[in-house]
Amino acid sequence: MFVKRHYSLWMTVRWSRKPLLYGFLYSAVVVLLYEITRIPFSLPWQPISVIGIAVAFFLGFKNNSSYDRAWEARKIWGAIINESRTFASAILTFPQGKTQKSWKKSMVLRHLAWVLALKHAMRKGKSWEHNGPIEKLVFTPSFRKECEAGVVPEIERYLEKEELNALLNYSNLPTHLLKNQSIELEKLFDSEALTEYKQVYLHEIIGRLYDLQGKTERIKNFPFPRQYASTGLWITYIFCMLIPFGLLDIFGRTSDLHYWLTVPFSAIIIWVFLLVDRIGDYSENPFEAAYNDVPISSIARGIEIDLLEMVEDKNIPEPYPVENGFLM
Repeated sequence: MFVKRHYSLWMTVRWSRKPLLYGFLYSAVVVLLYEITRIPFSLPWQPISVIGIAVAFFLGFKNNSSYDRAWEARKIWGAIINESRTFASAILTFPQGKTQKSWKKSMVLRHLAWVLALKHAMRKGKSWEHNGPIEKLVFTPSFRKECEAGVVPEIERYLEKEELNALLNYSNLPTHLLKNQSIELEKLFDSEALTEYKQVYLHEIIGRLYDLQGKTERIKNFPFPRQYASTGLWITYIFCMLIPFGLLDIFGRTSDLHYWLTVPFSAIIIWVFLLVDRIGDYSENPFEAAYNDVPISSIARGIEIDLLEMVEDKNIPEPYPVENGFLM
């Protein structure tokens, strides 16, 4: 996520330079063919503009839907922050005589392992995502290093070695970490160190954590419907292909030299429409390890800091760094 006030114009052009370049070259070829052949293949602008209005409406729908997915993802992880603090507070308020401080700390640390494991699960690539190579994340070296290292180096400090080795046999680490939390609560209840009311309350929190995990997995594992994404792309391409022919009709009416204005104006219009489509395309998948994702690494680090301070741990990490304006 970019956290400065504005993307610079150069950053915007650099990110979308291919549509701008291709639009310029394509319109130049069209005008050059017209210059050589003098075949009147210009088209009236009115029907092309009608297509452009339809494309604009469709892109608006697509981008609104994509933004809804990104904003829902952010709300889910905001709820994870709140539930994490609630869970840690509930654990740490056990009567000291019945529950050892080390046991309380292990429960909180296991919860941190769940948060970090869920973060890494959300970063796994899907076939419909862009899946760019990690090496291209040149603007965020800390995040790139985190992705290359994987989940184990982050969670091993919060789990016993035996538990960690057992968890690595499963495909969904966050699910089994919450299961282990429930097992520990049952052990405590059986030893009469936990009242029935407190047991039910803590299980309700774990149930809400499962619910939040399921919601974030739903966004990750269910793509924006491909029929909408693909249709928006193809009708944008069709409209962009027609633009130089329509502008030839407009600029060719005034002077033989003015039709060359078709090239820059066509390039700009093509760039604008494909840029809008690209923005929606990158907003569809808020967990794909890209620069404009929901910053779940920063959110997870904030949870780490809060909970480690609650248990009075001495090894508290620094807040997640902002690198070149990006917070991941």
